[in-house]
Amino acid sequence: MNKTEDIQNVCLRRGIVFPTAEIYPTISGFFDYGPIGTLIKRNFIKYWREFFVQGENIVEIDGSTVLPEAVFQASGHVKGFVDPITQCKKCKGIQRADHLIEEKAGKFVEGKSASELTKIIKKEKIKCPNCKGELGSVRVFNLMLKTDVSPLGGQTAYLRPETSQNIFTSFQRVFRTSRLKLPCGIAQQGHSFRNEISPRHFLVRVREFNQMEIEWFFDPKDEECPDFDKIKDKKINFVTHQIQKKNGKMIKISGSNLIKKHIIPSKWMVYFLIKEFEFYKSLGIPEDALRFRHMLPEETPHYSKGNFDLEIKFDFGWKETVGNSFRTDHDLKNHMKHSKTDLTIRTDDGKKVLPYVIEPSFGLERTVAGILLYNFKGDKERGWAWFKFPAKIAPYISSVFPLVGKDGLPEKAKEIYNSLKKDFDIFYDESGSIGRRYARGDEIGIPFAITIDYQTLEDDTCTIRNRDSKKQIRINIDDLKDFFDKILSI
Repeated sequence: MNKTEDIQNVCLRRGIVFPTAEIYPTISGFFDYGPIGTLIKRNFIKYWREFFVQGENIVEIDGSTVLPEAVFQASGHVKGFVDPITQCKKCKGIQRADHLIEEKAGKFVEGKSASELTKIIKKEKIKCPNCKGELGSVRVFNLMLKTDVSPLGGQTAYLRPETSQNIFTSFQRVFRTSRLKLPCGIAQQGHSFRNEISPRHFLVRVREFNQMEIEWFFDPKDEECPDFDKIKDKKINFVTHQIQKKNGKMIKISGSNLIKKHIIPSKWMVYFLIKEFEFYKSLGIPEDALRFRHMLPEETPHYSKGNFDLEIKFDFGWKETVGNSFRTDHDLKNHMKHSKTDLTIRTDDGKKVLPYVIEPSFGLERTVAGILLYNFKGDKERGWAWFKFPAKIAPYISSVFPLVGKDGLPEKAKEIYNSLKKDFDIFYDESGSIGRRYARGDEIGIPFAITIDYQTLEDDTCTIRNRDSKKQIRINIDDLKDFFDKILSI
């Protein structure tokens, strides 16, 4: 059994993440977060907001997941949001053509037409991975999930494939009502839907997922980033166009050199990339498992001035987790044209501006998959598998245990538990041996464990066990809140 299978087993056994409606034959690509997973997800979103939204000139919205067809006609999704597919003539199974070619022939085919992909499949003699049957001609498949609105139907709508279009269509209203000034941002986190052809790799490729997106608006004639000097000397792992063409290794490069060498056209883009690199390292993902890849011209939308993916190294290869796009004024301009609504805004000097946009788009499920992978510890050392989640995203900051289930210790433990749970997510457990309770807490990544023993009844002190070191200290009960506040403020 490999590491990924071990992680999935823990997720199933402890109710972290599991397939949707698993008591029935399931539709692949849909997952439910259980009690533990929901807390991790909620804490992660809270941390993301603290890191990227709070303290910045950014407001948030919560838009509808169903949008009218006109929105996606304007954005280009109806025509262009497609993937190439091929069907097996024998078993009728559907495969994502470009991914299949990359896996079987080792060829990068992003941007190739359906007819070109068909020729490559025939030339390389690629067969169906399920039954070895012959594959048919490649065709394109729109990834959006379509629905009819109203009892009579006829009003076509789609489940949104990304959260950003809500921001663009409501931009002017939000800008005015929030009294924003350029440069500024509008953020949103929520569900998106894509009818993936072949969901796989647990949470990495799914049909329903969560995104956290920021659309950062600025005057195209004023691209200065006031905070650039704070981050310009920090370095990130990067893969340039040239490195990709030569199949070379990633480099480490500073923010200032990304600008000086004209690799990235905007200081604002560099600012977000460096913040993302620091953020993902703080999630327990090692630096050498993170890189930014400059998307090749054939992968990049025609309107973009540059796309840069933050990728995490999984056991099956590097996979995009944050998409960073310099979208210019493409979206606002298209919505202006199709809706016949003026979306320009006025600056303080009265000038009309249609802002440029930089978009960092975070995939929550892929991030969670990376967190699970790199914070998972095997059972060789302790005899049980466990997660080393950072305190900020752990499901509970601490457990509370009575040493034994008698002599007033459970009552005292519950008193402390009830006091702490007003301010923190706290777990209570009095079942089984103290060692077994430590193991259960470690398995879901709880950083600390408070044990209430006989000395507690005498002097109001308790022990705190550190999950990572397994060391214990004694602390006064009245100091517990300050102790956890300090941990969570780091």
